[in-house]
Amino acid sequence: MTAPADTRTRRDDTTDHAPAPEAPPARPGLWRSTDSALSTLRRGIQLSPEFTHGIGLTLVLAVIATAGKVVVPMAVQQIVDNGIGAATGEPDPDFVFGAVALCSVLIVVTGVCSFLMNVRLYRASESGLATLRRKAFRHVHDLSVLTQNSERKGALVSRVTADVDQISTFMQWGGLLLIVSSGQLLVATVLMAVYSWQLTIVMWLCFIPLLFGVRWLQRLLSRAYLKVRERTGDMLGVIGETVLGAAVIRAHATEERTAHRVDTTVVATRGAQVKAQRLSMAVSPVAELVAATANAAVVVVGVLLGIGGHLTPGELLAFLFLVTLFVGPMMMATEIFNEAQNAIAGWRRVLGVLDTVPDIADPGANGRELPAGPVSVRFDGVSYAYPDGPTVLSDINQEIRPGTRVAVVGETGSGKTTFVKLLTRLMDPVEGTVYIDGVDLRTVAFSSLRRRMVMVPQEGFLFDSSLAENIRFARPEADDAALVDAITELGLADWLAGLPHGLDTPVGQRGESLSAGERQLVALVRAYVADPDLLVLDEATSAVDPATEVRIQRALDQLTHGRTSVAIAHRLSTAEAADDVLVFDAGRVVQRGRHSDLVAQPGVYADLHASWVHSSA
Repeated sequence: MTAPADTRTRRDDTTDHAPAPEAPPARPGLWRSTDSALSTLRRGIQLSPEFTHGIGLTLVLAVIATAGKVVVPMAVQQIVDNGIGAATGEPDPDFVFGAVALCSVLIVVTGVCSFLMNVRLYRASESGLATLRRKAFRHVHDLSVLTQNSERKGALVSRVTADVDQISTFMQWGGLLLIVSSGQLLVATVLMAVYSWQLTIVMWLCFIPLLFGVRWLQRLLSRAYLKVRERTGDMLGVIGETVLGAAVIRAHATEERTAHRVDTTVVATRGAQVKAQRLSMAVSPVAELVAATANAAVVVVGVLLGIGGHLTPGELLAFLFLVTLFVGPMMMATEIFNEAQNAIAGWRRVLGVLDTVPDIADPGANGRELPAGPVSVRFDGVSYAYPDGPTVLSDINQEIRPGTRVAVVGETGSGKTTFVKLLTRLMDPVEGTVYIDGVDLRTVAFSSLRRRMVMVPQEGFLFDSSLAENIRFARPEADDAALVDAITELGLADWLAGLPHGLDTPVGQRGESLSAGERQLVALVRAYVADPDLLVLDEATSAVDPATEVRIQRALDQLTHGRTSVAIAHRLSTAEAADDVLVFDAGRVVQRGRHSDLVAQPGVYADLHASWVHSSA
């Protein structure tokens, strides 16, 4: 069989770098970037109903705590008018002492209510934020490989951590102040109206223009703080890359260029922060000017009303105390406003993740359960193209019999890795169907699929824990004896004996305490302990020394025995040991057969084998 014309687009087959996927269309009723701040806040609270648990009692406590703030102004008014300036013309000490005692008791009650309100608000906000973090984290894992690769991992982590932390800051500080300040404004306004409706109108006439100005500024701040969250995500993404790639950076002496790249993102984040802060701080001097004007107006108008006999000295003094209670929340509006916009920007980014529709969906309760035993695989007219990209697999019609070992070979960019991703359902075909044991792969429950199938990548990822914990990752119930048995059955007992602490050996972050070959051995043992029926391997011996390669090959022989296995073969020694070889070229299977048959006939495989033999000589 001859290969079709070479019209393919080359790509690194070990990673299948694909164009960034298009964002899925928004679902009806979900958050959109054009939604208002209020609708964003409402949607965020709906996602975490814990925010509103017990809100009724909390609001009652808030009302009592807020009402307690007017105790002092009222006490001052009563003491001035009825205690010091009593009807007899002489001060009334008993009235003064009684008023002070009652005021003290009310202040203590107010303090207790304020404490209980704070505790309840913190508990509710932390519960809501924990739910939001869990939902965001789990949804990130539900997203397809393409969607995850379209954004830096650090930026995704930022959405689950930094953006939620920004929401936390607002809910625990700004949200508290917002409730208390709103109540304080309401109580102060009502009591001021009781003392003098004329002065109350004067106060509101001074502040209404400021409220309209803040509403206009809110739209500018909303955009500014969304930019801040985006720049923060970019910065965390770049910093994460440079930390993980520190060894490569030092090896290529690119520290200065890398530092410049980090500096650029840091400066961009600083610029976005400064712009947003500058906008938010514009409210403060205006609010101070309005507050000073309001105080002056109240004094002038209050004196005129007092002269006319419409206001007593105690009432004017109490009103001035109430003005302080009224102006305080207005002055705090700057900081509350600042945190609110930052939190809403963070909420928008979190909602952006949560509302990204996973294109690889788990059928869940409606999914099919596959029976245990060696599996068969069938590709029926399967084609695949990355979003906005060329077709990388075309009309694949292949069947893999149960219990056979299949090697997948081809040049870089031929479609090998895409074939494996479709087999493991990391992606779904755009045309055709992949069948496992005669069942459409898209109808199989993820829980069943992951039990039956295990993929061992070219670089096995290890977690920062012990060797034992990494091996039993897929079977946490396995005890140390079972792990030792598995290692022995794979012919790796001598390797385990050579480790300093045996199963308790720490592997370090990403397994950096072990060599590349040892990390691959751990990945193979982990797959063996998981006991899958279908094993998918991305060449396990592509970057190890000859001695370790022998160990790995011996382990692979035992691991694949009696199982259906599909291995991407970068070294054709893997193909030589396979029962069947699939030869890919330009997104098509151009040859199939045993190694001995394929190498004897002209074609793509014979050329690949000749090139491999020459490079190995």
